[in-house]
Amino acid sequence: MNRRGFLAAGAASLAGCSLLRRGEPTVITGGESPTLIPEVPYFPTPEPVVEAMLKLARVGPADLVYDLGCGDGRIVITAAARYGARGYGVDIDPAPLIRARHDAERAGVEERVRFERGDLFGTDLHPATVVTLYLYESLNRRLMPKLRSELRPGARVVSHKFGMGTEWPPDSVLSVGDSTIYLWTIRGSAAA
Repeated sequence: MNRRGFLAAGAASLAGCSLLRRGEPTVITGGESPTLIPEVPYFPTPEPVVEAMLKLARVGPADLVYDLGCGDGRIVITAAARYGARGYGVDIDPAPLIRARHDAERAGVEERVRFERGDLFGTDLHPATVVTLYLYESLNRRLMPKLRSELRPGARVVSHKFGMGTEWPPDSVLSVGDSTIYLWTIRGSAAA
């Protein structure tokens, strides 16, 4: 390869790295660091289902939407861009978060949304008014006590495809194409 070809290949390679400029920070540790492994593979929620979830949860400008297992952030980004809400997405897999941050910037909502890598069980849910899920029922059921204890009365939980089992029947169920959406409203008081 001649010098010009080498430079062109290098420039193309660097251009592809532009998505990585806001990637996960590197943490240097003196020992073992925790390895976070996803329990649920990344499957993007289809756009019609995203819209239906947000409408069913009655998302508006006063809401703070948390997406647990947010993947590419499309639910949080749509909540901010179309409904004026603020949003927070957490995912254990850093790869889709790179796209989420890029897409938020492209949609012009990067000031109203935040994405972090982390374990959804370690996420403080107290500030959320709406929580969205696309997890397996077994994971939803494990989250149920956290949702009920940390969310304030009136907060809504909306899940794509998977319910909470018989212990917590949904308030509403909606079909969108081949998908089912479940909605719960928190009653009672959240623990301080």
